[in-house]
Amino acid sequence: MRSGGGYRAAGVILAAGIALSPVSASGLSGDAVARTPAAQRAAPDFSRIDLDRREVRLEAYRGKVVLLNFWATWCEPCIAEVPRFAEWQRKYAGRLQVIGVSMDDEEAPVRAACRKYGLNYPVVMGDEKLGEQYGRVLGLPMTFLIDPAGKIRYQHEGATDLEVMEREIRKLLPRS
Repeated sequence: MRSGGGYRAAGVILAAGIALSPVSASGLSGDAVARTPAAQRAAPDFSRIDLDRREVRLEAYRGKVVLLNFWATWCEPCIAEVPRFAEWQRKYAGRLQVIGVSMDDEEAPVRAACRKYGLNYPVVMGDEKLGEQYGRVLGLPMTFLIDPAGKIRYQHEGATDLEVMEREIRKLLPRS
């Protein structure tokens, strides 16, 4: 299922489902977070080597809010989000850590996208196993907001209202 084609098909199915689902004033279906299996549980720890050959271990970011974003270079809604995530990485420095998990098959297009969009946060290569740890990442983008204690507090599937996501981040940020 890791092949780009499999994730592309899942993304199309996810996008169609989102387009047909009822949407609340927040831009999300009324109980989207409550129905997601990963929300409100401890975030599974993982350790991966990022594109700069540094170890990224989720547990190392305890005490900060973590925005964990599963994405791919061929996913238009994903590409639309990543510049904003880079902005938030700067804006909330020291209190927020963005981690990108690319579901691409090859590193080369991911490296090119990181340069093109100025990604200033660690990006690791993902796979089906890591996706399954987070409740079966079948469509992209998929973003988890993890509180400073390591608990998943919000989950966003597909194209997301980034204003809503930023409000959720601010609610979770430790006071400076």
